[in-house]
Amino acid sequence: MAPTKKGILERLNAGEIVIGDGGFVFALEKRGYVKAGPWTPEATKEHPEAVRQLHREFLRAGANVMQTFTFYASDDKLENRGNKLTYTGAQINEAACDLAREVANEGDALVAGGVSQTPSYLSCKSETDVKATFKKQLDVFVKKNVDFLIAEYFEHVEEAVWAVEALKETGKPVAATLCIGPQGDMHGVSPQECAVKLVKAGAQIVGINCHFDPETCVKTVKMMKEGVEKAGLKAHYMVQPLAFHTPDCNCQGFIDLPEFPFGLEPRILTRWDMHKYAREAYNAGIRYIGGCCGFEPYHIRAVAEELATERGFFPAATEKHGPWGSGLEMHTKPWVRARARRDYWESLKPSSGRPLCPSLSVPDGWGVTRGHAELMQQKEATSKDQLKQLFDRSKTQ
Repeated sequence: MAPTKKGILERLNAGEIVIGDGGFVFALEKRGYVKAGPWTPEATKEHPEAVRQLHREFLRAGANVMQTFTFYASDDKLENRGNKLTYTGAQINEAACDLAREVANEGDALVAGGVSQTPSYLSCKSETDVKATFKKQLDVFVKKNVDFLIAEYFEHVEEAVWAVEALKETGKPVAATLCIGPQGDMHGVSPQECAVKLVKAGAQIVGINCHFDPETCVKTVKMMKEGVEKAGLKAHYMVQPLAFHTPDCNCQGFIDLPEFPFGLEPRILTRWDMHKYAREAYNAGIRYIGGCCGFEPYHIRAVAEELATERGFFPAATEKHGPWGSGLEMHTKPWVRARARRDYWESLKPSSGRPLCPSLSVPDGWGVTRGHAELMQQKEATSKDQLKQLFDRSKTQ
């Protein structure tokens, strides 16, 4: 029998660095396996080989958590706005667990089952209804015996607390991450207060994922840590940001940017930006460091390489990557060989190659959140009349 792996809390309690994986939704959308809009993970059944391969690439890059590809896999989201699938939520979630476990067993990785915010909450359904939606996913995670659970991508701390309470009933370790910035959640609850609420609800690991760039997310986790410590509580901290620069975002994050979701490529962080992110997160006391939308395996490799001294090893993918560009020593062109040094890449200010484009955008600011009629969800497809109203409104913003 293979030796028993240390659990997530054992690793964090021992001060180990845990590296998460990247953003499956965006990565698989670019590869042609996820549909932008619903962002649902039916690829676990339709194209399991694509999901498996991406898990393997993140494992090779240095990740030691394989997060199940179950983002937006609650039944109410799978059926939202005319989305019609061949497979049930249970089938999609079970396949996701099997794929993550298969690849995790190829290395020293754990499997994390994840739940995320629901259309039921946005449509003002009751706490009982929302928790029942989570429970359907949790039943699969318990059946498949994932190693720990993550409640991720919550804009409202109230719903995140409900998720944590539901997850705690399984008896497994629970992490909780909000997709908020320094301004707090969508109802104005500060990061400090959000973190306290999550810890009191039972989360052992708290932090931020998605919606903002690494700099903003690390700053927000610092605020959460401050709040938890001031309240006399204890927790571990995690961060899984975007791989896009978002200095111009408001409280809603990158989904308010006019480039979302199909024009974000000019904002992508370089691998060298990821070195800086990993170091700043580590110095802030964050020990679970991963990525979300926009993160590709080479980004995670950069995180793992930056923290190789602290971890005691390089990831397998370093085999094909000279640290700080040292592989360029083998290049045929002398001016490219001259770039085989750390100070060159650390000081580089990349150009976009787009001379007529601005460096910053003006985000949308509709101010719509839970409780507003425009955010009520429906099973039926969005009608032409509903779209016309949105198109007309967008012209006046």
